[in-house]
Amino acid sequence: MWKVLSAALLFSVVLGAQSAKYGAGRAPSAEEIRALGPTVGPDGRGLPPGSGTAKQGREVFAARCARCHGDKALGDVGPALVGGKGSLATAKPVKTVGSFWPYATSVWDYVNRAMPFDKPGSLTHSEVYSAVAFLLHLNGIAGETEVMDAKSLARVRMPNRDGFVPDGRPDVKR
Repeated sequence: MWKVLSAALLFSVVLGAQSAKYGAGRAPSAEEIRALGPTVGPDGRGLPPGSGTAKQGREVFAARCARCHGDKALGDVGPALVGGKGSLATAKPVKTVGSFWPYATSVWDYVNRAMPFDKPGSLTHSEVYSAVAFLLHLNGIAGETEVMDAKSLARVRMPNRDGFVPDGRPDVKR
């Protein structure tokens, strides 16, 4: 009897906590959402102005990234960012920019928000475009002098673009 009562009480508490009117918190303001930075989609929507080339990115990478990822982005204390092609279906997949990431815009978004590790978000938008262009070049995806900006980055076709299974739930937009 006590087990049934305890379970009913626990269920009602959990159900109450899930209701829309629990009286805690508030919706963020538009200003607070903007302060989080750009929201970048796979199609490039949301990418800010700026541009860079792999040639420029070589300098950015040497100054801000190489101490963790190594001079040639093959890894050090940070993971390798180059290589791994053809390894995803093996027992030891190597997930790098060139082997794993499905969209170049996602690489830009990640670098912009999270790098460098010791000062995330400190790169200018053009430095991010340059660093990403350098990584794309090292992975054989972009040329050394090819300009990466909001339009061109969105057109980059990553090698693993079709390597992900779409989410088939009806409530998830594609």
